[in-house]
Amino acid sequence: MRSREQTMLQHLSELRRRVFICLVAVLAGSAVSFAFFEQIVEILVEPARDLDLGTGGELIYTEVTELLTTAIKVSFVAGLILASPVLVFQGVMFVAPGLTGREKRYLFGFMPAVILAFAGGVAFAYYILTPPALHFLLTFGGDIATPLIRISNIINLMIRLLFWMGLAFETPLVMYLLASLGIVSAGSLARFRRYWVVVAFILAAIITPTVDPFNQALVAGPLLALYEIGILLARVAGRGRRRSKAIASP
Repeated sequence: MRSREQTMLQHLSELRRRVFICLVAVLAGSAVSFAFFEQIVEILVEPARDLDLGTGGELIYTEVTELLTTAIKVSFVAGLILASPVLVFQGVMFVAPGLTGREKRYLFGFMPAVILAFAGGVAFAYYILTPPALHFLLTFGGDIATPLIRISNIINLMIRLLFWMGLAFETPLVMYLLASLGIVSAGSLARFRRYWVVVAFILAAIITPTVDPFNQALVAGPLLALYEIGILLARVAGRGRRRSKAIASP
């Protein structure tokens, strides 16, 4: 009993140490990002500035603390991105002792793929999704009112789009991992395809800030394509599992 309590205390001490390292990394990344928050904001609002709205592309703020709180939010998000290698490493090293050799291989092998997939989703949202969505929002009813863009509003919108599309691009990797662990199969995922069409358009309606079908299709289309890629990866994972079982069997 005492040994079990000591082991639990050791785990808690290890968790506290790694959480502290993560907090320091996030704070350091946020501090560095705060020094360059103007450049980061310029990158985020560039798609809106590229639209010829006849307003000079100037951003406004209507509350005394709005610009400061926006700068802090941007710095914190950028700090999380800068600290993400440290966060991932600390998380992996904390759970690694409790994993089998096979699970460790999957975990370490997936780390670069997860980062690349998220970056691909962010790039898609920034270069493909955002321009038509902003064009629709900022030109709708242009004869009635002139758009004056609040900086907090456009920043919140951009962070939301970039984050959720980055997360959506992880779909094939999640499907591959579940198939590799034997939780799902390519056949079961293929049978779920018809329901995924509905799910994809529901997610598109949540992610996109517009109600027009074109922009929602820009999100739903990639989600459908990513699901098909996930099914192919699940087939590959299924073959790998069967081959491993054949080798392991006498």
